[in-house]
Amino acid sequence: MTSSPHETPNPPGYRLERDPFGRLALLRGGQRIAPVVPVRSFPIAAPDEGIALLDSQGREAAWIERLEDLPADLRALITEELASREFVPRIQRIRRVSTHATPSVWQVDTDRGPTQLTLRAEEDIRRLSADTLLIADSHGVQFLIRNVSALDKASRRFLDHFL
Repeated sequence: MTSSPHETPNPPGYRLERDPFGRLALLRGGQRIAPVVPVRSFPIAAPDEGIALLDSQGREAAWIERLEDLPADLRALITEELASREFVPRIQRIRRVSTHATPSVWQVDTDRGPTQLTLRAEEDIRRLSADTLLIADSHGVQFLIRNVSALDKASRRFLDHFL
């Protein structure tokens, strides 16, 4: 871990641990900062780069350039904490769409199992890159399609009606 460019360098010897309430605590230079919350700078484009550890006031307590640079135990704690806070199911297949107009109800298979989402308007489908989409359902849940071209032909056909 390194400090952010706008702070003085942090002393070596970071430790992360869980407090008795299960929250992450940062230990550095004899100081304990608890709780700290990991936040991704670019959760879709670069999920394993640019992670800030924020204190309870939302101030940056530490900056992590790349998760892969951390020792396995620190990386595991941060990854576990991020997974518990983030919920962005990845759509793997679109099984059925109620109508090709909005609002429409979609039956989809995700990396977290089958589910249903309601698309209110075409504007709720955001193109993040040439092949990546973020779909917001009527309840505010964000669904990710990482690679449109990797979807089966029927799923791509459903999508084409809304893009």
